[in-house]
Amino acid sequence: MAIVITDECINCGACEPECPNTAIYEGADEWRYNDGTSLEGDVVLPDGKAVNAEEVQEPISDEIYYISPDKCTECMGFHEEPQCAAVCPVDCCVPDEDHVESEETLLAKQKFMHPDG
Repeated sequence: MAIVITDECINCGACEPECPNTAIYEGADEWRYNDGTSLEGDVVLPDGKAVNAEEVQEPISDEIYYISPDKCTECMGFHEEPQCAAVCPVDCCVPDEDHVESEETLLAKQKFMHPDG
């Protein structure tokens, strides 16, 4: 499952540079699928959704840091544990019950975004 940042976030920004998928953004910042990934142009995500990797996406939150669930792999394929949760001083990076994914699915998503890594 993806990680979500709760409204207890203090906007310290400690989590953002730790994400190997560049899935964490400051509140109100737009995001792209190609940020920090190998994705380019029109792609079909592992879940079947067709997107343009370079197209700007609307912010998920306007007030606090947020995580794009389409890009979050819980750091699988990179680290033993989610790095955002490891560095968060207020423990607001928690499993997202709305985006439950198996370890196999998370690893496939990681390989899709970083085929050479």
